[in-house]
Amino acid sequence: MATQRRHLVRDFNRYITCSMCHGYLIKPTAVTECLHTFCKSCIVQHFEESNECPECGIQVHETNPLEMLRLDKTLEEIIFKLVPGLREKEEQQEIDFWRKNKSKANGEEGPRPKKIRISEEDDEQDDRRGGDYHRSDPQIAICLDCLRNNGQSGESIVKGLMKKFIRCSTRVTVGTIKKFLCVKLKLPSSYELDVLCNGEIMGKDHTLEFIYRTRWRLQGDSAYPMVLEYRPRIDFG
Repeated sequence: MATQRRHLVRDFNRYITCSMCHGYLIKPTAVTECLHTFCKSCIVQHFEESNECPECGIQVHETNPLEMLRLDKTLEEIIFKLVPGLREKEEQQEIDFWRKNKSKANGEEGPRPKKIRISEEDDEQDDRRGGDYHRSDPQIAICLDCLRNNGQSGESIVKGLMKKFIRCSTRVTVGTIKKFLCVKLKLPSSYELDVLCNGEIMGKDHTLEFIYRTRWRLQGDSAYPMVLEYRPRIDFG
């Protein structure tokens, strides 16, 4: 009877290590566009500065690459079973970290700057999920197009976006889209914009899902992505 060959952990290292930190994958997180996997902390930190996969260089998302991450729980369990003591070590390190930084968590450290997001609801959802960046809410692709009228006041300030195609949550409101445009176009946050769909001005509390169902679907199912136009606010008074 042939004896079974015993495999060493190092035989699997290339499948269970992170190419960024070169350690074992902790909270392995896959990029859905290319399926490359990294430690969650490594890839989240990388996406704060870049929207490209550090492994293959593909553009993951034009505005918010964090939306394209998925935690691989199956791989995480496999790694913990392959590497003796890794789970216990990580749990202890996490306990030690929070104990060491307890004073900072109690407010002794100043507030951390927040990364600008397309959705106001993202921060609330991150709080409820304990800072988990993985998204499960429905997404929609939209085109933000600058509407130009000859001689319109403020037209020289409000310009077209370099990248006008974005993907975001259907729960995003028009008010949030306006804030996003002000940031991207380097306008004052108080600057007034109109956002239109099919020539009709949308209210700031309208969600993208509401607009798609009640305005854009009139174009037919083949009209995709949904186009929203923006322009300087027109004062009809």
